[in-house]
Amino acid sequence: MSYAARVLPLSVLLLLGAAPADGGWSAAPAGGGRPSFYVEGAPGAVQQDAVSLTNRGRRPVTVRLRGTGVPVTFAGAEVRIPARTRADVPFTVTVPADAAPGDRSGTIVARGGDGRTATVPLRLRVGGPELSALTVEHVAVHADRITYELVNRGTTVLTPRLAVRASGVFGRRLLDRAPRALSVELPPGRRLKLSEPWPGRPVLDAVDVTVTATAAGGARDTASGSARFVPWGAVGGTAGAAGAAAAALLVVRRRGARTAGRPAARRPGTQVESTGGLR
Repeated sequence: MSYAARVLPLSVLLLLGAAPADGGWSAAPAGGGRPSFYVEGAPGAVQQDAVSLTNRGRRPVTVRLRGTGVPVTFAGAEVRIPARTRADVPFTVTVPADAAPGDRSGTIVARGGDGRTATVPLRLRVGGPELSALTVEHVAVHADRITYELVNRGTTVLTPRLAVRASGVFGRRLLDRAPRALSVELPPGRRLKLSEPWPGRPVLDAVDVTVTATAAGGARDTASGSARFVPWGAVGGTAGAAGAAAAALLVVRRRGARTAGRPAARRPGTQVESTGGLR
């Protein structure tokens, strides 16, 4: 259904001077004097505005409207504009109920039947308290890397800093990487799977790895993971196999003694890694 049949009557635009015969239409915020749209509201709010479509040509033009980046609903998505006429098309912006506070960018896009496209920027500011929170999850130790996931549990965009530590049997420090900023931005609600290279990891050891992430606003979390590295490929003969088995058993027992006092909910998972031979 056309805009003229559904919403507002069109107002005649008085023009001075000659007008182009075709393609002389434009889109802009209604009321004049604004280069773009700005909408502000709390989650769940519905805000209204209008876009002016002006046809300065000598022939009618049909224009279709759509929004990008933010939820936009037009009073009429298709508008037929007579020659030398302006149509003010109302629209609503609905702030998502689960939207995090902050700014969102979008556009109002108008496309004419002549193939021309006009775009007007639209900025939505979502109100509400700002909260910085993140979690470190699914820490895993592999042969040459440490993998983990960062989750933004707050309402602000985070640039995390990461510190990694690893210890072996008897608490021997194997890895100690000071906090450093990651070259990623973590929007609210986003989850990222990342990894840390560890080319010099031990060949025979029981390893505990701790990953700590921090961000502006007081966001901080720590998680850990464990693995046992056993060089099965380097063991030859029955005596060698028995010796390797005894060494592996000693590693497991030592680790069990160190972790017996930890709460069950915070005990890291344990993986067995075959190193494929001494390096």
